[in-house]
Amino acid sequence: MAYQVVSLTPMLHRRNSPSSGPLSAPRPLSRPRQTPRRLLAMLAASGAFGVLVPAGATEIEGLRFDDATRVSGKVLQLNGTALRSGLLLKGYVAALYLPEKGRNATVVLGTPGTKRLQLRMLREVDPTALSRAIEKGMRENHSELQMQMLSARMVQFEHTIDQVGTARKGDVINFDFSPDAGTVVAINGTPRGRPIPGDDFYQAVLRVFLGEHPVDRDVKRGLLGG
Repeated sequence: MAYQVVSLTPMLHRRNSPSSGPLSAPRPLSRPRQTPRRLLAMLAASGAFGVLVPAGATEIEGLRFDDATRVSGKVLQLNGTALRSGLLLKGYVAALYLPEKGRNATVVLGTPGTKRLQLRMLREVDPTALSRAIEKGMRENHSELQMQMLSARMVQFEHTIDQVGTARKGDVINFDFSPDAGTVVAINGTPRGRPIPGDDFYQAVLRVFLGEHPVDRDVKRGLLGG
């Protein structure tokens, strides 16, 4: 999370200026005595000293991610971000948005409601490579029986990724889920294909990144806020 620092100097200057009156001036008896905790809260609220205040965005690899976003009318919180890179090339920065923040993969996968997995591309990737990578990640985190149950929707997913086309550096791919619509894939804000039904399918996509055998353990750790 990015932060901004607010300075104490202006208020200290005002409090010590000659116009503030003699220090020995009596206080009205009716004025309540400020407790240290209450005084600190007032100073923080007024920007009286160098308090670290959330600036509302997280930055990674020069990309800024809002701390909250809206998907299907629901406000989601940024759970974590992570860089996916190989030996020589950086692939993408991933971000996970959830209704409530979670640090445990099992809890996150089982949490119902609207979600967003976002990939911001750092290099060009053709649709075949993208769909194969996701299918490979699914197979590594599911049994053969589970994959059979997902097979028809995997075909639909592959067609959807084909419609996304080649993703280039700077493109933003969203994998959004809502209980009403299912999984919607969009590139640069434009949905592709038809929504893919089933909470279990979206969980399967998330397991590519958060499962027992994730595509990258550093990516898993980052998406869980580590």
